Amino acid sequence: MANILVVDDELGIRDLLSEILNDEGHTVEVAENAAQARAARLRDRPDLVLLDIWMPDTDGVTLLKEWSATGALTMPVIMMSGHATIDTAVEATKIGALAFLEKPITLQKLLKAVEQGLARGAIRRPAAPLLAPPALQGVDVAVALGQSGAVAVEAGPQSQQSFMLDKPLRESRDEFEKAYFEYHLAKENGSMTRVAEKTGLERTHLYRKLKQLGVDLTRGKRSAA
Repeated sequence: MANILVVDDELGIRDLLSEILNDEGHTVEVAENAAQARAARLRDRPDLVLLDIWMPDTDGVTLLKEWSATGALTMPVIMMSGHATIDTAVEATKIGALAFLEKPITLQKLLKAVEQGLARGAIRRPAAPLLAPPALQGVDVAVALGQSGAVAVEAGPQSQQSFMLDKPLRESRDEFEKAYFEYHLAKENGSMTRVAEKTGLERTHLYRKLKQLGVDLTRGKRSAA
C-alpha cells in the first residue's frame, strides 16, 4: 500500500482515479489545484504524485519546476493531460517527471505507470534507519535484528512487536504502521481525536488509513474497559 496524491481540477477525474487506486489498496489524497497540492505534499509526504498539467491557478509543469527547484521533488511524479503537446511532455520529463499519461487514461496504463513509479521511488528512497515510532521514544525501547531478518521492537516489559524484513517494502511498512497506530489507540483509550493529534493526521485521513490497514478500532476501548 502506498500514499498517492492525485492533483486534478476536474472532480470526475479525481473521483475516478481515487476509486481505482483505493481498490488497489492505496491511500489516496486529492487536490484540485496547486495550493492544495503543496499543502498535501507537506502534510502527507506522498510516495507518488499524479499531476495534471492544465490547472486554473498554477499549471502542473510550473508546480513541478517549483518542487524541483526547492528540493521537494523527492517522490516520483506522473504528469497527466488531455491537451498537452509533445514539447510539454518532453519539458516535464526533463524537469523530473517520471512519465506522461494522456487522457482519457486507460486502466491498464494507469496501473502500469503507478507500479513503475512506486518501484522507481523505492529505489531512489534511501533506506530509513530502524527506529522505534516517535511515541515509543523515551520509553524503555530495545531494537534487535536477528539472523532470520526479523526486527523485534520492545517497549517495556509487556509490549513487544516483531517485524520480518525479508518481505516486500509495502508489506513491511504496513505491518509497522499497523503496530504504530494500534499502540497509539491503546495509549489514548481509543480516542480518534487524540490519536489524530499525536500522529499529525486529520481525523478523516486517519480513519481511512486505519481501515485500510485493518486496525481494530475497538481495541483501545476494550483495553481501557
